[in-house]
Amino acid sequence: MLIYLARRLVLAAITCIAISILTFIIIRLPPGDFVDAYIANLASNGSVVSADQAQAMRREYGLDQPVIIQYGMWMSRVVVGDFGVSMMWRRPVTEVIGDRLWLTMAVSFSALFLTWTIALPIGIYSAVRQYSLGDYAATLLGFIGLAIPNFLLALILMYLGFRYLGLSVGGLFSPEFSQAPWSMAKAWDLAKHVPLPACVLALAGTAHQIRIMRANLLDELRRPYVVTARAKGISELHTVLKYPVRAALNPFASSIAYLFPYLVSGSIIVSLVLGLPTVGPLLLQALVAQDMFLAGTIVLLLGIMTVIGTLVSDLLLMWIEPRIRLQGRA
Repeated sequence: MLIYLARRLVLAAITCIAISILTFIIIRLPPGDFVDAYIANLASNGSVVSADQAQAMRREYGLDQPVIIQYGMWMSRVVVGDFGVSMMWRRPVTEVIGDRLWLTMAVSFSALFLTWTIALPIGIYSAVRQYSLGDYAATLLGFIGLAIPNFLLALILMYLGFRYLGLSVGGLFSPEFSQAPWSMAKAWDLAKHVPLPACVLALAGTAHQIRIMRANLLDELRRPYVVTARAKGISELHTVLKYPVRAALNPFASSIAYLFPYLVSGSIIVSLVLGLPTVGPLLLQALVAQDMFLAGTIVLLLGIMTVIGTLVSDLLLMWIEPRIRLQGRA
């Protein structure tokens, strides 16, 4: 098992290096740079930047260096936890992201928790009670969840909350806590605002996971070992939960690899609609302004979250599936 884990950690480190290279290349692909976008923005407001001023700005941010040197300078900072200075905000990237990253993680993990706690029991029930009224209801809700875009659901909830409840649905804090320092009262206010965006983000993922769990468990329930267990008189609950559910969890657990980054990257439009102070809108602004360090850091973090999700998925599969442990031991 330790050999298996060590091999996965080495592969994760190599993947992170490859992600950093691809991230830097992608951020540099659009024509021009931050200075060009900055000059164009000033020109639209009637201001003029001289060529000497533009060259001085490029020299300040290291944009006058070759791409390889720029990447080396950036990575030399990243490995020590310094992600550079945001050109758009003129502040260190870690300060710009700051609380936004933790708020994004709070919303994302809340959505992931809801996805698992709702999808797992409903998927098991739908498979065990196939073609029952509850199965049809779960299937209908699943198809509705897959069909409705998250941002549309956010708009509907905002309208219903304002129209019938008189509530301003949006944001993660009440106005009196938005700029206040962290305290127990602010944390409780955050806890009261998180469920709505978490439910919006979890809708499509929950519907998808219900279908996966139902399909895989139905396949397992038809296996000979289940028929044999029933013939021996083992209780239905024990027969279903002992082996079929555990075997059906394999693809369920492997989906964590893409759920981690999806909950962040897929929340950009939802965050804009609900006015959430998360990383999504910040990434959009950085890409439009061609803020290389800020956008590159966020994209790099998304890639690292994918690697972490894959590692967590591998560990769960190793715990669920004994053959993986035996393979790692061999």
